[in-house]
Amino acid sequence: MQLIWLRSDLRQHDNTALAAAAARGPTVAVYLLSPQQWLEHDDAPCKVDFWLRNLRELSTSLGALNIPLLIRSAAHWKQAPAELLKLCRQLKIEAVHVNEEYGVHESRRDEAVAETLRAEGIEFHSYLDQLLFKPGTVLTKTGSYFQVFSQFRKVCYERLHRSLPARVKAPGKQAALNIASDAIPDAIKGFATPSESLRALWPAGEEEARRRLDTFTDAQIDYYQSERDFPAKPGTSQLSPYLAAGVISPRQCLHAALHSNQGEFESGKVGAVTWINELLWREFYKHILVGYPRVSRHRAFRPETEALAWRNAPEDLKAWQEARTGLPIIDAAMRQLLETGWMHNRLRMVVAMFLTKNLLIDWREGERFFMRHLIDGDLAANNGGWQWSSSTGTDSAPYFRIFNPVSQSEKFDAEGVFIKHWLPELAGLNKKQVHNPASAGGLFGVADYPAPIVNLGASRDRALTAFKNLPSRQAAGAVDE
Repeated sequence: MQLIWLRSDLRQHDNTALAAAAARGPTVAVYLLSPQQWLEHDDAPCKVDFWLRNLRELSTSLGALNIPLLIRSAAHWKQAPAELLKLCRQLKIEAVHVNEEYGVHESRRDEAVAETLRAEGIEFHSYLDQLLFKPGTVLTKTGSYFQVFSQFRKVCYERLHRSLPARVKAPGKQAALNIASDAIPDAIKGFATPSESLRALWPAGEEEARRRLDTFTDAQIDYYQSERDFPAKPGTSQLSPYLAAGVISPRQCLHAALHSNQGEFESGKVGAVTWINELLWREFYKHILVGYPRVSRHRAFRPETEALAWRNAPEDLKAWQEARTGLPIIDAAMRQLLETGWMHNRLRMVVAMFLTKNLLIDWREGERFFMRHLIDGDLAANNGGWQWSSSTGTDSAPYFRIFNPVSQSEKFDAEGVFIKHWLPELAGLNKKQVHNPASAGGLFGVADYPAPIVNLGASRDRALTAFKNLPSRQAAGAVDE
């Protein structure tokens, strides 16, 4: 008997470990509920709910193949080895199959489980699945992990031209086992149930993920490069929660994008090429997690930036978290996050730069807050994005590049459509006023909208001074964007 231990790979199709297990014999699936670990990792309630909803869909599709899905509890991952060993003994399991996960805690958990099982004569097999390339196989000429995305991408392109990662065939129906699937819990203690409106935005299941992928690559991908920065437009694929939970694979995404672009990576439709680059950014940050494990221990990628004099400003942090900074694009973006579990990518950069530069608050505060609210929260991508914005990470924005939220707002939400959707109290303002209601001395009569909590010019100068004073930092000119 074979056991597939499901984690962030909640799908039946193109699932490497599932296919490998089924090819070797009768297969049972298991999923471990680990609420204590999830709380330690700041996993968002809406994300945990999304996992449960996808498990329910997956249980049905696996049931059609006579593969039972069992649910077990290991509140903390330290309990995973004992819990899995117990199950393996009960079911007389010969081998456990998993898809690789990355991050310090994930690696330690899997090593501990493998060691415990092998000591009992049970095989443990792990497979490359949530990435196109195994970490440690895309390296510089000196054998180290890339720190610059453009160089990493170049090597990935060369590899993809030589050999495209193939999708894995879904397993067939097996003979019925005398094992019943377990019920999937409706909720997990410690994680609030999200609103029905949030759930409705993110239906569960592979069918929905593939529908979104097909819709995007059939038509929208052509406009992706030109429209992805405009939050009021449906310019993005909305696939990130499905990728993060493994409801769809990066291989499926890559093949669909290539199909829409006549098999081209670097030429043809600029939208398809841009989207493939985004898949590679996701890849890059996962490789960083393995190559530079300090980033999954809440450490800055650039060690010299650990000396930054971040402000302890709890009231400013709270205003940012509660969408009352007095800067409409920031507050609209934060309301989108709080109500939908998701934020438009351009705005993730804008609000992150505002927190770390204009408010000079430690990027780790923002990283944690995002993880606690994002349905697509992913350690590698979230950490990579926050460190990029705060100029502490790989390929990071030069410290003197500081987004001006008002000009970003005017550029990417020129008519104020996005702002007015999320801040209806500003609906009466014209398209010039809506980006900065305070600019006319509060004459616009928006009584229930706060004044800005910070002066953009003065706070920008404060950030430049803090960064310039870092050891090993050369003073440099400043650039507005």
